[in-house]
Amino acid sequence: MGLQAVGGLKMLGCSKQAHWSHVVPLTYHLEISDWPMPMRRFLCCFVLLLSGCVGYPTSVRPVEDFVLDRYLGTWYEIARLDHSFERGMQQVTAEYSLNADGSVRVLNRGYSTDDAAWDEAVGKARFVERDDLGYLKVSFFGPFYGSYVVFGLDADYRNAYISGPDHSYLWLLSRTPQVSDAVWQDFVARAGAAGFDTSALIRVTH
Repeated sequence: MGLQAVGGLKMLGCSKQAHWSHVVPLTYHLEISDWPMPMRRFLCCFVLLLSGCVGYPTSVRPVEDFVLDRYLGTWYEIARLDHSFERGMQQVTAEYSLNADGSVRVLNRGYSTDDAAWDEAVGKARFVERDDLGYLKVSFFGPFYGSYVVFGLDADYRNAYISGPDHSYLWLLSRTPQVSDAVWQDFVARAGAAGFDTSALIRVTH
């Protein structure tokens, strides 16, 4: 997601306006106070967004006729809403590939301007409902999942609009480090109509 570990792993509650599908119980306690700062700041992308909640805002709809094989590969993070777990991160990419068990391997990578270092993390994604619906859950910590909802996708699979569990989480991903003005305006318009605060979007440099 773009999906990154929350700095300090602060657990967030699920939005009351979210579409509910599946909630994973919180049964693990994570001791990370002694981990290196880069690991704490960028441990998983688009995950632990909600401490196990994989719902999504009622104002967005996952894309239909989603084809995973076409979605695999490298994506560049073009823009996002700000969060502590991604603060100061630039040159963020997400690479998706298939695991032997049919799940999706997620490799997130970005450059921390605060730490002057590259951070990366590997996770796993699975479909929540159907494999032709752009609605997945991603985990970097066993039972802890975060929603990954593709609510906008062009016919060529070049640009994707991603929502998390609520209106606090929004990303624009692209196959290229930059997008055209037309793509940007469409993303802002659609996200704004869906209730996201597009005035707070951060443009990511590459």
